[in-house]
Amino acid sequence: MKHLIFAILIIVASCTPEKTTSEIFVTDGKAIRGYDAVAFHTEQKALLGNHANVYEWKGATWLFANQQNLLTFMANPEKYAPQYGGYCAYGTADGHKAPTETETWTILHGKLYFNYNKEVQQLWKKDQPGYIRKADSLWPTVKDDEF
Repeated sequence: MKHLIFAILIIVASCTPEKTTSEIFVTDGKAIRGYDAVAFHTEQKALLGNHANVYEWKGATWLFANQQNLLTFMANPEKYAPQYGGYCAYGTADGHKAPTETETWTILHGKLYFNYNKEVQQLWKKDQPGYIRKADSLWPTVKDDEF
């Protein structure tokens, strides 16, 4: 019986999601779910990156669709990386980290933002400047929170 309880505890522990304090939202080891951060700015669309064009930055793996985008990002990652580490802009304005979906991207004043989902994106669009001001002020604290 003792062995059964121990086995169950191991299974439960292995199923519990690992908490992280990562400044960058990462899924499957990749920032922006493997999409090319530069392409959102230059192509105005979501392009999947590939493993031939990889860059490690801020503890995350960034993939790029081509060598030019990789080099562009390497020269100025702060310009192309999503705001709030790719976590939800609306959630950050509310004081917490939240995951995001790639199709919720927005470029506003040359900066890339993501939202939790399309419904949250619609809420965020009602007062983007206000939410951005609030998120900008909260991000220095929120970025170190557990997710």
